[in-house]
Amino acid sequence: MNILRKSITGLLLLVSLSNNAQTANTPGLRYQFACTDYTQGMVFVISNTGKPVWQYPAARCNDLWVLPNGNLLFNTGNGVKEVTREKKVVFSYESKSAIYACQRLPNGNTFIGECNSGLLLELAPDGKPVKKIKLLPDSTDGGPAFMRNARKLENGNYLVAHYGLDKVSEYDSLGKVLNEIHITGGPHTAIRLKTGHTLIACSDHNGEPRIVEIDKSGTIVWQLAKNELPGIELKFMTGFECLPNGNLVLTNWLGHNQFGKAPHAFEITRDKQVVWKYDDDSILKTMSTIQLLDATGKPLYPDALH
Repeated sequence: MNILRKSITGLLLLVSLSNNAQTANTPGLRYQFACTDYTQGMVFVISNTGKPVWQYPAARCNDLWVLPNGNLLFNTGNGVKEVTREKKVVFSYESKSAIYACQRLPNGNTFIGECNSGLLLELAPDGKPVKKIKLLPDSTDGGPAFMRNARKLENGNYLVAHYGLDKVSEYDSLGKVLNEIHITGGPHTAIRLKTGHTLIACSDHNGEPRIVEIDKSGTIVWQLAKNELPGIELKFMTGFECLPNGNLVLTNWLGHNQFGKAPHAFEITRDKQVVWKYDDDSILKTMSTIQLLDATGKPLYPDALH
């Protein structure tokens, strides 16, 4: 009997050690972060325990910034809002067009990309327009897929992901096309890296969602394909944050009947090692962008490309 007890005890210890080793090798959440949930129509701040500590309604929210003062700037379907942590609205813009892109500029103005109207806007803090660029002829409706994310670049140009046209375009300050990157799969987000390369998140239009880095000549120099990460399948790549060490934090939108089939977000190194992932389906449905936060709720990397 004693021998049996010792055997059972030893077996339980081995199982316990095995489970602990498995847990230790499973990359869990490491940071507090802010994110959008497109399906639930909500902006969240998630603690480093993986639970929400702040939320605010935002229909079809697709783009999000946590500002240096801790306020959150995000799109709201047909508008853009800046909201304090006390949930006071301190900036608001509304349009008849769908809006998926917003950005607070260094001069305090707010950049907005209107999808249907094809309008690039810069608004002063009081909401008055200081610049308008039309990418479509007057009275032309580009439809709900004309534009997703867009950014004003440091050189004053604009980088626009033309989701339904399978291309990313760079426009000058007057709206003239300077360059086009044709890329299948529905580009959702595009940013210009410090190297001059362009990093693009592609959706599921052609069944091959991916992240692609393209150099100035149009050559693909790095990419993350649909099934390259063990245990993580790319479903519909949306937002990302480029960390100072070169790592990428990516959001994996789980719409189109993909809910529960992959993590919402994860961080990878450039050699495609997973650092951590977030996959709590009890809280989020379809995450579309993310920004890492420090312990005070402000941006962990204020200058990170996002």
